[in-house]
Amino acid sequence: MKIDKIFKNNEEWVQQKLTLDKDYFKNLSKGQDPDILYIGCSDSRVTAEELMGVAPGDAFVHRNIANMVPNTDLSAMSVIDYAVVYLKVKHIVVCGHYYCGGVKAAMESADLGILNPWLRNIRDVYRIHKDELNAITDEDAKYKRLVELNVQEQCINVIKTAEVQSAYIDRGIKVHGWVFDVHSGKLIDLKIDFAKVMEDVMEIYRLKK
Repeated sequence: MKIDKIFKNNEEWVQQKLTLDKDYFKNLSKGQDPDILYIGCSDSRVTAEELMGVAPGDAFVHRNIANMVPNTDLSAMSVIDYAVVYLKVKHIVVCGHYYCGGVKAAMESADLGILNPWLRNIRDVYRIHKDELNAITDEDAKYKRLVELNVQEQCINVIKTAEVQSAYIDRGIKVHGWVFDVHSGKLIDLKIDFAKVMEDVMEIYRLKK
């Protein structure tokens, strides 16, 4: 796509919005009050707002390679802190997708340079669940299952944070694990038992208020 085309697209988008509501951007500039924090993959095929069918202002979005939530990543931790403490979102979604390049790379033994430390987090997910994954003989099925397990483990990483623990106690915030199927376009709810995970996590990771 040519860069000039993007600015043309923007002009058309602005006019479409103003035709529907002349105060659209005036209202948009007043601030944000999203209900959802969406943590997804940077993959260009997976656009958060479009796949959820939401408008600007409806979701606070953080994206990185393979939708990771490492506790050492200041970017992810800062996003969670801001969304939970200041925006007071009601839901946190971790959304992976099948045929994720980051997950595929983590399944291979190649040295990928600067990506190695990041992919090590996904390889740790494989290590935790290696018995289940190694029992899957179909490589495509194994690949998809690792995508799902990675979402599950990143949800647990979200729940480990002090901000989410406090928000769960104070106002019942919820964490969801989803997978986007790029073949069908459908969102799949992994139906993670949030209350059970919270109970298990709190036994070890509980932080006193």
